[in-house]
Amino acid sequence: MKPSSSLSNDQKLKICHHKAANPSIKQSALANWAMQEFKLSKVPTQGTINNILAKRQQYESMDSTELTSKRQRAVKHPELDNVLANWVLQCQARRVALSGDLIKEKARQFARQLELGERTPEFSNGWLAKFNIRHGFKAKKSYGESGSADLDAIDRNMPTIKEKLQSYSLQDIYNMDETGLFYRMAPDRTIARRQIEVSKKDKTRLTFVFAANADGFHKMEPLIIGHAQSLDDWTHFQGMATKMDQQMQDANRKVLLLLDNAHSHVVRDLPLTNVQVFLFPANTTSKIQPMDAGIIATFKRRYRRFQLQDAIDRDEQQKADIYKVDQLMAMKWAKAAWNDISSKTIANCFKHTGLFERETQKNEVGSEEQDIENELKDAINQLPISRPMSVHELINPEEEQQVAHEEISDEDLIKLSSSQDQEEEEDGEVMDENPPMSTKEKLNVLHSCISFLDLSNPNHVIAHKVLRNI
Repeated sequence: MKPSSSLSNDQKLKICHHKAANPSIKQSALANWAMQEFKLSKVPTQGTINNILAKRQQYESMDSTELTSKRQRAVKHPELDNVLANWVLQCQARRVALSGDLIKEKARQFARQLELGERTPEFSNGWLAKFNIRHGFKAKKSYGESGSADLDAIDRNMPTIKEKLQSYSLQDIYNMDETGLFYRMAPDRTIARRQIEVSKKDKTRLTFVFAANADGFHKMEPLIIGHAQSLDDWTHFQGMATKMDQQMQDANRKVLLLLDNAHSHVVRDLPLTNVQVFLFPANTTSKIQPMDAGIIATFKRRYRRFQLQDAIDRDEQQKADIYKVDQLMAMKWAKAAWNDISSKTIANCFKHTGLFERETQKNEVGSEEQDIENELKDAINQLPISRPMSVHELINPEEEQQVAHEEISDEDLIKLSSSQDQEEEEDGEVMDENPPMSTKEKLNVLHSCISFLDLSNPNHVIAHKVLRNI
């Protein structure tokens, strides 16, 4: 029998089950196993294996007819399917309770926006059931009080999260999250309220995306986003996750990236090879996400210290608007504030989440943060303020987080889903792919180029020096 070049859905499901039975198996070994087991003509690429594993739930929901098919039954309206799934995920992240009827009504709205016309499907209960199975959506119990819901969700999910983390060393566990910053905000309640309302409309706010690992020794360069539409914010976030994946490929590392559930619709289709994404369950991130457990607050303390020191200087110089600062200076202060955070501080914030087993120990960095808070209190007292904020109010204004988690409009969701449709690769065919070159492979190519140079040629001598310096 001639070897096949493609996989049936049943074979893809068996690949998922083989991975589940052998959790430590590498994707390259899994690909070789699949070629031998199913007598394929070629070894499946890592991208193909990665996509198959990501769709395990879909294969498990198929009937016998679909499993014997070489291809998954195509969704009749993939753009509608994607945009509706993204909308549901966004609602889940914002803790909006959804009924089946509400999902069907939203589907009708999107169908009109997409101008499906006569091609609009009948949004029956059967359609809804298949949609939910396809995307792994399940009915969830709603809670009256968010606080008790948070604690209940944490208690239920903590064992699963800890089990996942145990497979990685501290240096290979990362957390990434974003926050807003009103970079001109005065520590005066009256002035700040006016500034915040204006900041929502003008360019006096920035959004930052931070990422760091659990031992605190790797802080990624923060991504700084100016006053942009929410869709652009999500695109930038995708870019940072992709950049991290490339860095890990170059370093030959496999890492775990912990993310807020709000990012599920942003990262779920990213072709990451060396970064495995783990989404915190809904209603848990405010308590157990490391960035929310003190890292972002630590950054803001240091930023506000720069800002208030500058305001005091401007007040002594009798300048009119002592809180006025341009965006470039705000970005410089922000970078300096991020760089000033020690590895001990970051590691301590990770430990305080309760995600990691640790011995009882004194807080080694608490005194440093308290010193900065005392400096901020002194600075506020020195400034001409009628209704001074507390340090907590200055560091944690609720509106900054609302900016960071700005809702994506229906129009932008359609744009986001359309781009996902265009970029989605076919995972059924076993194709030849050129994987990203490692640093060693790049150096080998460079050395090969050098070996072809004729050093009797003056121009080649110059080229030789340039290439050697690389």
